[in-house]
Amino acid sequence: MDNLDLFINLVVIALLIPTIIYVYQLDKNLNLMRENQSELFKLIEALNEATYKAENSIPKLKTVTEKSSNNLKEVVDSAKELKNDLMFINERADNLADRLEGAIKNSRQIKEDTTNINSVAEKKNDILDERSEAEMELLKALRSIK
Repeated sequence: MDNLDLFINLVVIALLIPTIIYVYQLDKNLNLMRENQSELFKLIEALNEATYKAENSIPKLKTVTEKSSNNLKEVVDSAKELKNDLMFINERADNLADRLEGAIKNSRQIKEDTTNINSVAEKKNDILDERSEAEMELLKALRSIK
């Protein structure tokens, strides 16, 4: 039985050594925490104060957001109206451009027709001028015979 008691004591000693080391480290950490306890309280108070300020500023932020949202909605509505007006003006301008294009085509056609008529008239005038010159010469010849 002596051997069994000795074995059990050695096992207990072997288990106590890591326990003592762990307790020493734990004590050291607890002492460090006790030393920094005042700073921890200050940190907790600062966190509480920041939380309080954040909670108080949420309603203010909500009202500012709602006002901004309403203002933005007004601007968007106004922009939509302007967009509709511009689309209407653009359609009118397109129609006017189409009408002007048609008028230009017509005036070009009229100009071409006028040019053709003028060229025909000029040809007639040239023919008439040639006749009148021939007639004039004929008259001169007849007068000189008398």
